Order: sequence, then C-alpha cells, then structure tokens
Amino acid sequence: MKALWLATGCLLLPLFGLAQSVAQADADEDPAEISQDSVTAPGDVEPFQADTNTNPPPSIAADVAAPAFALNITAPDDIKPLLERHLDLLRYRSLTDLNDDELNRLIDTARLDVKKLVATLGYFSPLIQISRDSTGSTLADRVVNISVVAGEPVQVSQVQVGFAGPIATEPEAANQRDLIEASWLLPAGNRFTQAGWSAAKQKALSQLTSKRYPTGTLSATSADVDPVAQSARLEVTLESGPAYQLGALVTTGLKRYDAELVRRLARLQPGSDFDLKELVAAQQRLSSSGFFNSAFMQIDTTGDPQAAPVMVTVREARLQKITLGLGASSDSGVRFSAEHLHQQVPGLGWRALNQISVDRETQTLSTELTAPPNEDGWRWNTSLRLQNERNGSFDMGSQRWLAGASKAGDRIDRSYYLEYDRADTPATDTAPVGVAESVSVNYAFTLRNFDTLPFASSGWALGLEVGGGTTLGREHEPFSRVLTRWQSYLPLGKRADSNSPDLRAGRLAFRAQVGAVVAQDGINLPPTQLFLAGGSNSVRGYGLRTIGITQSDGQVVAGRYLAIGSVEWQRPITVKGKLTDWEGALFIDAGSVADKATDLNAKVGVGAGVRWKTPVGPLQIDLAYGVALKKLRLHLNVGFVF
Repeated sequence: MKALWLATGCLLLPLFGLAQSVAQADADEDPAEISQDSVTAPGDVEPFQADTNTNPPPSIAADVAAPAFALNITAPDDIKPLLERHLDLLRYRSLTDLNDDELNRLIDTARLDVKKLVATLGYFSPLIQISRDSTGSTLADRVVNISVVAGEPVQVSQVQVGFAGPIATEPEAANQRDLIEASWLLPAGNRFTQAGWSAAKQKALSQLTSKRYPTGTLSATSADVDPVAQSARLEVTLESGPAYQLGALVTTGLKRYDAELVRRLARLQPGSDFDLKELVAAQQRLSSSGFFNSAFMQIDTTGDPQAAPVMVTVREARLQKITLGLGASSDSGVRFSAEHLHQQVPGLGWRALNQISVDRETQTLSTELTAPPNEDGWRWNTSLRLQNERNGSFDMGSQRWLAGASKAGDRIDRSYYLEYDRADTPATDTAPVGVAESVSVNYAFTLRNFDTLPFASSGWALGLEVGGGTTLGREHEPFSRVLTRWQSYLPLGKRADSNSPDLRAGRLAFRAQVGAVVAQDGINLPPTQLFLAGGSNSVRGYGLRTIGITQSDGQVVAGRYLAIGSVEWQRPITVKGKLTDWEGALFIDAGSVADKATDLNAKVGVGAGVRWKTPVGPLQIDLAYGVALKKLRLHLNVGFVF
C-alpha cells in the first residue's frame, strides 16, 4: 500500500525532466487576433491584430483616480469582454489633458476599432452606436456610450483542405491525409470565429508535422468572408516537404555511460518513419530511467531525409543519492524510510538500491541489484528482503530472495524470476508455530491501457502472476499460485467536440483481484505465498491485512483463496462552473479470504471520500463503514499503482 509521504530531507536528489523539443510549439493565439492573410471581406473590414501592449505610451500619465472620461459598453456577453480588454479607446482614459476635440477624434476611430474586434467573433454586420454625454462641468465627467447589436454570425459554407508535396501522392500518407481532413476543427455549418480559424490551422499543421513530415508548412490559407450572405469559404494548403526516416542517434552529454545505453533505453529503430509521439516516448524513457536528470531529443532535418540523425542531449544523474523520508498512513501509522542509490557499482556496473523502512505494521530491510538493459530491453536483477510485519493477528518475520529478469515498456511490463521464501508460520487449529520454506519459478505480466497517468479518466489494466514450486524442509510438497488484478475506468459522458471523456460528467472505477494457491491439504507453505485482505487498496472499512481465516480462538491467518471487488463513483468538484483539483467519490468494496473457494464469504465496506490531484499522484481520503465490524474507519492513500 502506498503511504502518504512527507519528504524531510534529500541529499544528491536528481531532478527528472522531459525536454519537449521535437514538437512544434502551439502558439497561444489571442481570440482577437487575425493574421494578415487570414480574412478577406468587402467593405471597410480590414485584417486586424489586437494590440497586446497593455502599457500606455510614455506620453500618457496614469491617473486612475480621475480618468479623462467614463466608458459604458452595452453588448452581448461574448462581445463585451473582448471590447473591455482590447478597445484602443481605453488606453486614453488616463490622459489628464484630453480635450473635447481630441476625444471626438478618438470616438470617430473607435467605431472602426469596434467593428474589427467584433469581426473576430464572426459578426461582420454589427449595428454600432457611439454617443457622448456629460454628467458635470469637468473633463472627467464626460461619458462615452458604446452600444453593439451583433446581428447574425457568419457561418462556414465551404472548407477546402489541400495538400502539396509528397504527402499529396504517397500511398503511405493516405491515412494521414484522411485524419487531417476528418479532424478539421472548423467544418461547414459551424460559426466562423478567428479563434476557431486559428485553432483549426494550427491543429492541421501539427498533424502534418508530427508524423513523417516534420518540415511541413502552411503554404496558403484564406478565409473569404461574405458579410451579406453571412458565409465564409475556407481554404488551406499544407506543404509537406520530404518524408523523413530516422537515422542513427547522436548523443552528447555522456560522461560515465556510453551511447549504447542511450540507444537501448530509447528503443528507436533506424529506418522507421519519423513520429513525434515515438520521440517523446523515447525522451520519457531516458528521463525516467534514473540514469539521466534530463533528456532532449530532436531530429536533424538539414541532412538526408531518408536517414535523418536523431540528436540526443542528456544530463547524467549523480552517481550516488541518499534519500530520507517521513510519512504517515491510516493503515500503518507513521513511517520512516531511508535509501541509498548507487548508479554504477564499481567492478559490476549494475545499479544498487539499499532501503530501510519502519512503520507500525511493517519493518523492512532490502537490497536490490539491477543490470543495464540488454539489446532486447531486458534487465537482469536480484534482490534480498528481510521483513517483519503484522500478518493477520500475528507478527511474522520473513526473508525473500529473488533472481530473474524484467522488461518495462510503455504499456506492458514483464518479468520472470526464481523466488526463495522463508517465513514464520502462526499457530493454527491444525499446526503449531513453526517456520516454512519454499522455492518457486514465477512469471508476471502487466498490461496498461489508460488514457493518462497518474490521473486516469478512462481505460483499463490487467495484471497476472503465475508461479509453481515446492516446499522445502523435511517434506517437499508441490504447489502452484496465481494472482490476477484488474482495474478500469468508465466515463459517464463524452465531449461534444470529440470522443474524449467529459471530465465534468465523472466516471465509474472498477477494481477486482482474484488469487488462488493449489496444493494438498496440510502443506506447510510460507504465509507470504498466501493471501490476506483489508486496507486502503483492498477492502476499505477494515484494517490492513485483517481479513483472512478466523481460527477457533478468534485469531486471523492467511488463506489460499482471495476474491476482492470494488465499484466507485467519482465526480469532479467544480467552483463557479470551473473544474478544480478535487473530486468526490462514493464506493462499495467487498472481499474475502478462505482455504476453499466454496467458503468465500464477502466482507463489505461502503463509504465516501475525496480525491486531490497532487504532484505525486492522487491523494485519497476515504471514510468507510465496515459492515461486519459496524465501525467507521478513515483511510488515506497517495499515488497510483498498477
């Protein structure tokens, strides 16, 4: 279970970052901006670009207390904020010597200014009235009234998306052309606005340059607006430039590690088509590997497009790091931890991680050695763990040694390993206190298909652990073990403009866990191979590892079969119509442990809670009622793990 950590100290702590360099920056365009080649219309509506300089010229002396005139704007809700922000007339309110003649001249020019601004929202035939009143004898008593009746907005009547260059004829680009055309953001029948026009062009260009054609451009764009017919014809031509394939990686910034490590971590195949998503994923793999504080990748488009070098700039993490931590959990109380990481053990070249962790329920001392990835991305590893924990109603000491290999991917994690377990066994109705040992061969597999992590709103994940082995000691008895985990999120609504989840509608979260140990009755298995339930990530409303098999004396021990299920309704909390980082939740959990599948009898917990999006993952605060215990229990948990 994840604990809620409060960091108290860190020596040599590396900063992990991802340099997003390969994407063409999406400029945040102001809704009032129209580029010089964007819109053409008859009459006096000229292309306009809003003045983003909010500071008055040096000749204007600020006097907020006594403005030169008051300004009263009457306009529809979508127009008034735009005028209040960008109307050029506002810049002259602070002039202390603005006479009537100068104000009249400014009012004359304000009409055209208003018309240009309103046009950016798609209203090309507005009714504009400007008048001037006086409420007193001083210049400051003057009032300028602006009234705007928007009229009917212009609708997009036709859209023509054209292609030039290799993308227009290459068969491999057919899907990309179809995607750009199908996802155009301002199709016929939609209201024309400058913001929508700019966003549509930017998205089309991004879709072009993010795959195969990184040097693509918008070679021609036009929006032919007819205010009389209240229609707009849009034309865009995308010039692709040559298609690019990846060449070799060229890495700079290496001191301790060689370029081969970068190549194996990046997993980019020379000769493959340029794909921005693949480069971003490769950057993320380098940054999250622990070897580097940061990684920066970009394709070199100045050379041969069929073998474009991938330029990689890295900054290596420190060779050693010591981290101290202090945390707290509702399940296990206050926790202290310390770890030492050595990136490259002398003479071996493997990474070493030594950890110690102490809380109310569990005390752990562990060491782990992990090799750099091989050509296929697999890493050899071995670990030793000594642990003392509360297991059911008993304190249990255990040792575990593990040796094998693992491979972590963007969506799939796999591992196979040999495991030795030794653990104290509690007294049961049929056996006294003792020690049990086992050795087993295991395979673990995890498949994740979430939309985003660690704050998933849709998708699913499946985990599977399968193993088989034998007990050790005077009798060698075979056994097999399987554990499956499943988690999914079902959105309760979709956004109207896309197929993505509507975050405001909330979601249902499902969780399930099923495990079984198959062996003869009476076998002396280590309790670490058996199952217990209860706690924040199991059945809420019950203590950590307190759901098991109840003995005749009331003590709880681990069992051979496990079944857990949970359904949770999650909905974002909004303030004044805006999403916040908080969510509310209602849930019901059920779980059981038994030595026979037919004896599984679910313990139920129900409750409510809140979620908070923190930098380290979602913080869960739940108040659960254990139906069997008839008690309330508070649960705190942070992070997302699957």
